[in-house]
Amino acid sequence: MNFDTIVIGAGQAGPFLAAKLVERGRNVALVEARDLGGTCVNRGCTPTKTLRKSARVAYLARRAAEFGVNVGTVNVDFAVAMQRMQDRVDQARSGLESWLGGLQGLRIIKAHGRLTGRDGGEFLVRAGEHILRAPQIILNTGTRPSVPPIPGLAENPYLDSEGLLALRELPRKLVIIGGGYISLEMAQIFRRLGSKVAIIETGPRLTGREDADVSAAVTEMLQAEDIDVYIGVSIAAVKPGETEGGTCVQLADGRIIGGSHLLVATGRAPNTDDLGLDSVGLRANMRGYIATNDRLETDVPGIWALGDINQRGAFTHTSYHDQEVLAENLAGGQRSADARNSIYAMFTDPPLAHVGLYEAEAKRLVEKEGRRISQAVHAMKDVSRAKEESETVGVIKLLIDEDSGLFLGATMLGIQADEIIQSIGLVMASQGTWRTVREALPVHPTVTEFLPTIIDRRKLLVVN
Repeated sequence: MNFDTIVIGAGQAGPFLAAKLVERGRNVALVEARDLGGTCVNRGCTPTKTLRKSARVAYLARRAAEFGVNVGTVNVDFAVAMQRMQDRVDQARSGLESWLGGLQGLRIIKAHGRLTGRDGGEFLVRAGEHILRAPQIILNTGTRPSVPPIPGLAENPYLDSEGLLALRELPRKLVIIGGGYISLEMAQIFRRLGSKVAIIETGPRLTGREDADVSAAVTEMLQAEDIDVYIGVSIAAVKPGETEGGTCVQLADGRIIGGSHLLVATGRAPNTDDLGLDSVGLRANMRGYIATNDRLETDVPGIWALGDINQRGAFTHTSYHDQEVLAENLAGGQRSADARNSIYAMFTDPPLAHVGLYEAEAKRLVEKEGRRISQAVHAMKDVSRAKEESETVGVIKLLIDEDSGLFLGATMLGIQADEIIQSIGLVMASQGTWRTVREALPVHPTVTEFLPTIIDRRKLLVVN
């Protein structure tokens, strides 16, 4: 079968790019081995944020007396919460299937797509029983949970993030290996739904890429909800638990951390190992990622890599933005993926959000380049709106280049941080300065209205 473009992978970039191309009159094949929508719709953002809401409602109900509301004993019907989550996933996926299925010029092929070589100026792709041909290939195959080589892990029952969301009975105790964003979101959700939870992180702190003080604040936040946290430990082995079906994690110091369920959330690996890259002369790096230039072109002309596999950010919004960049460039534009600032959120409650540089990176610029960079830090407990809502956990941190006046980065842990961070992100994207933010008229009472006050309290970073 002949096409103008073959898109392999239907996550957050592939379907939307395919839709734009068929609107321009292109004949496009969209190849997907599993479900349309990829990880986000089926196993990531959509189900976890839906379940997060159930967990937050339970958490607020338990705190109701603080606000003068009497609700009595709070019980979570785990099966109902999980069904609500599944209904939302089914709705999102069916909507995507209906939309894409109605597009003229788009052929959806439910099969694993694999490059098998070239024929003149066209690439060949095997998708199930079909052989597809096209001069353009878009790769958007995403990532999957990776499993660390821990002795005994393979021989004992464990869950990855997908398996955890398939449960329909609440774990009595959930033990989690890993201290990253998926781990912490799931830890808090399941604790609020009623499970006991323990987190094991072999690194020096949770959320290892964040500033040390922010990581400490996140740890304290989770511990305040009676989540056990083990940091900087070595895992000797995974063993059968004392109860049937349970699992124990044995630390190198001899301690045993047992639970009814074990979640392994130590990272993700790119789905590039069975794409047939060698058949067209395309190489992945040692970790399986595919390098691209700022236009998202690979080393092989006619092949682009979008989303998690290009190592430009393992986030749904990054993948979607990739397709916007490529769609514009395929129409003759000159858009660059290098021009954007990294921005993301961890959806704990309250959320942690970040854009641009971290404090450690800013300090390196001060030390090595003599840059004049200031930092402003403000505790969320000193923000009026946070106090009024009894949501005082967290901190706001801003980094500013004193010579240009531009924001270099921001980190926010606290109420609505996932929304507030975008105000700084938009200012950064538009090359606005701190003065723009300080002199703008804010809405009261909000958290964002404190940004001008915080800016005025900034101090130059000093490297010891």
